[in-house]
Amino acid sequence: MTRRRHTDDVRVRLLEAGIAAFRDNGFHGTGIKAILDRVGIPKGSFYNYFESKDAFAVAAIEHYARCMGDKLGAALADAPSSIEGVRTFFRAELDAFVKADFVGGCLVANLGAELEGSAPCRAALAAALGGYVGGISTAIARAQEQGGVRSDISADVLGPLLVDAWEGAVIRMKIERSPAPLEQCLEQVLDGFFRP
Repeated sequence: MTRRRHTDDVRVRLLEAGIAAFRDNGFHGTGIKAILDRVGIPKGSFYNYFESKDAFAVAAIEHYARCMGDKLGAALADAPSSIEGVRTFFRAELDAFVKADFVGGCLVANLGAELEGSAPCRAALAAALGGYVGGISTAIARAQEQGGVRSDISADVLGPLLVDAWEGAVIRMKIERSPAPLEQCLEQVLDGFFRP
């Protein structure tokens, strides 16, 4: 059992180092050696965990998606209403961007254009984005039931709209090195357009 836990721990550390590197430098700008150096394991060990860099990218995208889903779930569980949970989730993301000095952004968005030629990576990115949009849409539907969000437009429309607006604001945030686009997104969408 201890050997398995150690193996799982190393794999998770590799995935988290990969996510950070891919987010900051892109897929093509990230070498396996840099990730291994970050984690402190020899190069030959990488292939005990992943068969290729593409397989590693797929696993990193899937790990990132699970972590984002966990963050959204925790924000919703601790909130007095679904719309407050959604707001808490996005505020936490905004705070993380500020803490990282506006570097990074969303892994799925960052890798989306770069990996469009890799079918396995594209499938993992599509699944990650679908899970993200689905989680937000489900939370918006609950918020509609609770009376916190307008109900004349389907949550299946509002959820993707919020994610699209947020991801666009993330791009502006990175260019402007300012939280203002994200603040405006939350204010105009959650506190404006979404109001009942």
